[in-house]
Amino acid sequence: MRPDQNFDDIANKFELNIYGSSKGRLRHELFMHHLHLTLDLHSQPLTMLDAGGGTGVMTQAMLALGHNVTLTDISADTLALAKQKFGDNPQSTIIQQDILSLPQQHYDLVICHAVLEWLQNPLPVIDKLISLVKPGGYLSLSFFNQDAQRFSNIFYGNFDYVEQGMKVKNQVRLSPNNPQKPQLILEHIACTDLKVIHKAGIRCFHDYLKDKNQQLSHYEQIKRLEIQYGDQHPYLWLGKYFMLIGQKSLLP
Repeated sequence: MRPDQNFDDIANKFELNIYGSSKGRLRHELFMHHLHLTLDLHSQPLTMLDAGGGTGVMTQAMLALGHNVTLTDISADTLALAKQKFGDNPQSTIIQQDILSLPQQHYDLVICHAVLEWLQNPLPVIDKLISLVKPGGYLSLSFFNQDAQRFSNIFYGNFDYVEQGMKVKNQVRLSPNNPQKPQLILEHIACTDLKVIHKAGIRCFHDYLKDKNQQLSHYEQIKRLEIQYGDQHPYLWLGKYFMLIGQKSLLP
């Protein structure tokens, strides 16, 4: 079994390829849109955990809103890039540790975006994340969508790849190695004390454009359509990433 993926030695490439592209920019902006749509992020400072937060893009955004954020990742190189973003901000804490080994502290909001698809066994990680949420607090979870991956490959005519189980001999380190099925994740969460209050697809249209130049030339128009339809059926199931926000029960 392969170990869980980390981005040591390729942290700069990761930062450039992900957040230096319209894909990464749009993904982050849509994450923020749905968080603002669902939660009150302005009334008072919250304690937050950015689990597997890599180079700290989400942490930086939450610090700018005045929140207290703990950023964790297993990669020292990505955390070094994160520290360059927000330095010694007194409202930030950086921990190099895997999620399952995190101390049992509780947070108003736990964020874990684009992490599950890099893990060999994500379900125990989801349970751990839920355990770190305060009663009445929230978990924001997103992951690479296996159903959308299959749909897009059939759409673009990669029939052999799909029939071979979407497995390749030489895994590209920046390509998620364990995409997740939204319905299976939702079924797992339904057995916990977390109630899903919001669901959305992330990049429901952007990645399917035939003319890839439009991803930049029509960026704002695409973003408006993503916001308009991304949390509606059937489009939310087609997003390259699936996002859910859940609230933990107040009762034990």
